[in-house]
Amino acid sequence: MKKSFLLSAAVALVYSQIGTIQAATDKEVEVVHWWTSGGEATALKVLKDDMQKRGFGWKDSPIAGGGGDQARTVLRARVASGRPPEAMQMLGFNIQDYAEEGLLGNLDSIASKEGWDKVVPAPLSRFSKYNGHWVAAPVNIHRTNWIWANKEIFDKLKLTPPKTFDELVAVADKIRKAGYIPLAHGGQAWQEATIFDSAVLSAGGPKFYKQALIDLDPKALGSKTMEKAFAQMQKLRGMMDPNFSGRDWNVATSMVINGKAAMQIMGDWAKGEFLKAGKKPNVDFLCFQYPQTEGSFTFNSDQFAMFKVGDDQAAGQMQLASAIMDKGFQEKFNIAKGSIPARMDVSGDNFDACGKKSMADLKVALKNGSLLGSFAHGHAMPESVKSAVYDVVTKSFNNLQVTPAQSVQQLVKVVEDSK
Repeated sequence: MKKSFLLSAAVALVYSQIGTIQAATDKEVEVVHWWTSGGEATALKVLKDDMQKRGFGWKDSPIAGGGGDQARTVLRARVASGRPPEAMQMLGFNIQDYAEEGLLGNLDSIASKEGWDKVVPAPLSRFSKYNGHWVAAPVNIHRTNWIWANKEIFDKLKLTPPKTFDELVAVADKIRKAGYIPLAHGGQAWQEATIFDSAVLSAGGPKFYKQALIDLDPKALGSKTMEKAFAQMQKLRGMMDPNFSGRDWNVATSMVINGKAAMQIMGDWAKGEFLKAGKKPNVDFLCFQYPQTEGSFTFNSDQFAMFKVGDDQAAGQMQLASAIMDKGFQEKFNIAKGSIPARMDVSGDNFDACGKKSMADLKVALKNGSLLGSFAHGHAMPESVKSAVYDVVTKSFNNLQVTPAQSVQQLVKVVEDSK
């Protein structure tokens, strides 16, 4: 009788443990993202750990590819087959597209409870909301008009950060003559588009950038000022090594970190790679704005959009959204990622010099109306138009036989055809 009782108790305990394991497994959130580089993975671990503290497992579904193109392709296939994840890393207009199709969940309850409207700047929350309802939680604000430089090379050659594009050309010439690659680059369409963000802003200023890349004004798109932007792109290409085609962005960053190249034009996710390598701003590397873009701030924001799911999964989504918008998380994550918080009420005291500058510049840009959505990263124009402009930019960049005037003509045409 005693053995039978003990056996029954043991069986009950096993089934109880199985039930506990099953319940724990059920309490997980699948997150699709493209954060796979060293710096990005370090930053993402902050969010994973926070979710575990909240009692939810993290089902990691990474899809490599810095610009997120591959991830977006996989997402479309999963949505079409009725298998969307609970959460997906998204950018800008891509969020709006899925919301318009009625596929995203409503985060208003948690947003209202935690006061998101009071702390997220309007140019950013414009992409977090659809028809006035919160459908995504912003993780960060990335700046795209940065140049990252190897300080040892700049010191050795007695160089200072260029303030004009002509000065950048002169600096690059000195760097090449000294035996270094002036500009590290990865030959992928999204990386060339990232450079184009800065070239357009440099050539025409914030008002022109808005007219051309956000308002899609045909006169601005077809102007002599836009020709200057394409001319800058051609000169930038001449600063690169011949083997850039297909190179990942973080490989280009490592070229600057290791002293093979002097500079890289890239969003501030590049800083995460420097930090991961143990480098310090103003000691090992420099951060400065692309010439003639001082006072302006081209941005993109990684956000996690939540797909419509059953009630049993929605609890995990709300916890993820709350974890993302937590002030402590926003500080820790963005210090590791290289970006700055999506919340304006997070202190900059613990950020490094580049982070402090970015946070200060953001406030200036908000006040001046020069906080501008990045074309390259889906915050300036709808996805269909962006893809067409990508083609023009990358074809022009990789074929020096195409003149700036011809590129501008093609730009006007594809934008008109895509509207």
